[in-house]
Amino acid sequence: MYKNVLIPVAPDHPERLSEQLKVARALAAEGAKITVVSVIEAVPLYIAAEVPAVIFEQAQDEAEEALKEALKDEGDVTLEVVHGHAPTLILDKIKDLGADLVIVRSHKPDMSDWFLGSTAGRVVRHAPCGVHVIR
Repeated sequence: MYKNVLIPVAPDHPERLSEQLKVARALAAEGAKITVVSVIEAVPLYIAAEVPAVIFEQAQDEAEEALKEALKDEGDVTLEVVHGHAPTLILDKIKDLGADLVIVRSHKPDMSDWFLGSTAGRVVRHAPCGVHVIR
């Protein structure tokens, strides 16, 4: 059983969190720490130059509120929203928290994944702890 579980979730998909939480509870030891982290990626400059900053701030606030709403009945779960490159920040958060399990979601690969790779794939390849992938 795991004692410190990290659940990365895309800020625009809070509805996918419930399945990850079920898996976390099934695999976690009693009293385990469960942390949900959501990474908001930086907006490319060519887009940021054309869209007012208030639009991005509003979208980020809405995403964070949706995640808080999804976790409202999960009293023992911590939420952290961070900004930057998702794979890097997730791997950093694993080390910072001392997580012994990460529960990631995967998607059906598309063409961009062949060139860039997916966040889940990078976490699987580089995490210093166990990784459970939900497909």
